[in-house]
Amino acid sequence: MDYGNETKELSKQQLKSMETKARIFDAAKRILKKQGYEELSIKNICEEAKVSNGSFYHHFKTKDDLLSYYIEEQPSINPDLLDLPSGREEAKEAIVYVYLNYVHYCQELGVEFMANYYTPKNQSLNPLIRTERPYPIITVHNYLRKCLDAGIFTMKHSLEEVTTDIRMLVIGNVFEWCLKNGNADFEGNMRRCLETYLNGVF
Repeated sequence: MDYGNETKELSKQQLKSMETKARIFDAAKRILKKQGYEELSIKNICEEAKVSNGSFYHHFKTKDDLLSYYIEEQPSINPDLLDLPSGREEAKEAIVYVYLNYVHYCQELGVEFMANYYTPKNQSLNPLIRTERPYPIITVHNYLRKCLDAGIFTMKHSLEEVTTDIRMLVIGNVFEWCLKNGNADFEGNMRRCLETYLNGVF
């Protein structure tokens, strides 16, 4: 058996899948920028991307799943950074780093995309129905759980309360950045808010 060819074929399939996902997402971005979330239907996305409905559903469950994929899957975090910290200061730095990484990715996606993504109509933002993707708040939740279980530090509030607070702080900073059409110190504001909050929690 020629394993080399099999690997090559698999790589081709993966490449084609990535290209299709990118086409679908680029189409969604164009619709969001020109027409807003209201016009972001699967029918419109497929027409804009020139793909079939079947192709869309092969890659994504819903339009919100599509948007979440690009928010949640893309920012890469060095896994070594999220090893057990030596203490609370190192833990704070790691959490801030996760969200500064998210800030940079939001900036790459652009104000128009983020402004349309952060709408109450986007149910993928609802933590009660969220999938277990490596979204920043899930990454941080798991990291804090690991630190607490190892006895690195204790917190003044429950893990759920702390991660909810962090999520609301982050959404507020994204909203402020969008509200000012990108003319805000997005990174500086995010760092200051998170550091101030974390200093009071553990």
